[in-house]
Amino acid sequence: MIDDTELLARAEALVAAYTAAKRTIATAESCTGGLVAGLLTAVSGSSAAVERGFVTYSNDAKAEAIGVPMALIRQHGAVSEPVARAMAAGALAASRADVAVAITGIAGPGGGSAEKPVGLVHFGLAVREGAVRHLERRYGDLGRAEIRRAAVADALGLLEDVVRD
Repeated sequence: MIDDTELLARAEALVAAYTAAKRTIATAESCTGGLVAGLLTAVSGSSAAVERGFVTYSNDAKAEAIGVPMALIRQHGAVSEPVARAMAAGALAASRADVAVAITGIAGPGGGSAEKPVGLVHFGLAVREGAVRHLERRYGDLGRAEIRRAAVADALGLLEDVVRD
């Protein structure tokens, strides 16, 4: 769980907004390991807004839990736009949520390459009856904890955009 006053305040506002809108959230998290779901569920009353969370850290988990095709992972890599989109769509399909946010990235310190450096994170956002959106961030090698915190903040931003619309 992230101990961050600013992020917790945003999570509280998100839970209130989704509850008022009678909408629910699912998460599909890889590099953040459940931090988004953990932050949202730290808020009292979050069960009205958070439907479920999937921690799909391994490629097998992505395929088995939320239906990401292994061929897609093999073709593009787990850290890619197509996989982030598939994770979001899969989390929506595997849940009763109205909105799903997905995160896959390289938090480091190892695992990066010239093509996919440490700090690269792809996000997917799926809304029922809507298109799947994508966001790419290249945070740089800020350190594992800071990359994960930045990814959580951006995931909250995507969820905020939906409830504002």
